[in-house]
Amino acid sequence: MTALNLSILKHPASPEALRRLPIGAEPQSGGGVHFRLWAPRCREVVVEIEGLEPAMLQSEPDGYFSAWSQLARAGMRYLFRLDQGETALPDPASRFQPEGPHGPSEIIDPEDFAWTDGAWRGLPRERLVIYEMHIGTFTPEGSWDAALRELAALAELGITCLEIMPVAEFSGRFGWGYDGVDLFAPTHLYGEPVDFRRFVDSAHALGIAVILDVVYDHVGPEGNHLKSFSGAYFTDHYDNQWGEAINFDGLDSGPTREFFVANAGYWIDEYHLDGLRLDATQQIFDRSEDHFLAAVVRQVRSAGRGRTTFVVGENEPQQAQLVRPAERGGYGLDALWNDDFHHSATVALTGRHEAYYSDYFGQPRELVAAAKHGFLYQGQRYQWQQKPRGTPAFDLPAECFVVFLQNHDQIANSGTGERCHALTSPGRFRAMTAYLSLMPGIPMLFQGQEFAASTPFFYFADPGKELSQTSARGVAAS
Repeated sequence: MTALNLSILKHPASPEALRRLPIGAEPQSGGGVHFRLWAPRCREVVVEIEGLEPAMLQSEPDGYFSAWSQLARAGMRYLFRLDQGETALPDPASRFQPEGPHGPSEIIDPEDFAWTDGAWRGLPRERLVIYEMHIGTFTPEGSWDAALRELAALAELGITCLEIMPVAEFSGRFGWGYDGVDLFAPTHLYGEPVDFRRFVDSAHALGIAVILDVVYDHVGPEGNHLKSFSGAYFTDHYDNQWGEAINFDGLDSGPTREFFVANAGYWIDEYHLDGLRLDATQQIFDRSEDHFLAAVVRQVRSAGRGRTTFVVGENEPQQAQLVRPAERGGYGLDALWNDDFHHSATVALTGRHEAYYSDYFGQPRELVAAAKHGFLYQGQRYQWQQKPRGTPAFDLPAECFVVFLQNHDQIANSGTGERCHALTSPGRFRAMTAYLSLMPGIPMLFQGQEFAASTPFFYFADPGKELSQTSARGVAAS
């Protein structure tokens, strides 16, 4: 191993006072870059920076390591080598992975972009008309810059909020984004971090808010290196249908909570986003007194620095507690997706009655009840699941519910990827679209819905060779 250049480790001031995030690589105002990492299972950690001598990180309490490199700068790439291991690994808090999740991390300076949205204060939820968008398929180019060119048309349509499907770096050449592994790094497939910032800045100039779909219930299986740094990121105390559950309440869960809560604020702070959509909140397990979801909401509000922010959750069991304020025992989210309205509207449009549609009739009284009361199931027995569904939500205002006829899940769940206009008559589709638009809840369209796009939308992913073989064996055995 190359001799370490220990002279670069001296720092003139407290590194904590100069950091935005608890871990990661951060350029300093006085020059150089400060590196910090949580790796409690390691005895020593070395950072290998492009073009520089490897440098030993200094051990801190509670399993943290840090170093300051006077010669490092934005644009350089780096890796961490743990306990003189054979393979150097990317930063768990990398802000960019230009070669994908297995390649080196790149030092990013969030101050490099010149924002022009200083007057932007966000939008209240009563003014939101949401448009769910997947950057990789929204345009033929599948890039931030290509999507940016369509923003004016969306503003003219009346869209006031874009909900971007997950962009955290994931393995493969394409994917939905729900198997992200580098949660602070927008995927290189859509462009560079500066392109993402330009997209948000341009949206704000047109009066459009931007929220990001984030996944805090699991981490993708391919390219996930977190366990190499600490096994405490995950727990086997809970059954998670998507993979290993995140450790928000167990032994050594403090740094894990800090990592994910910091991620929530990071998108609001460094990318000027207006909020988050929280994926599958029912798979986020936390029995601690201060629930992780409540901590995320507080972090988003704080990072907004007075801007209006919006946090919406996907929650299959329809737990109203998530959107009640803290003083009433809630977690403080602004809204929840209303699957009940979607299911009832789909039955009315198509006559479907299989699987989770079997408990809906699609009758006018259901559609009226969804407009008046939000969820249809607020504790009644749900035959499909053979148990009660939902909790009482009569106290919640209509703007606590996001209503939709389509979203990425529901189109793909059809098996054929067909959009609902292809499954019903034009007249019924227009009538239900008008009803959706006039409901007191927050309306949401899925990309292409505004012009009845003919393209199907399937689930798609490009797993690595090892994961593909494992999946194939599982299918063959089933």
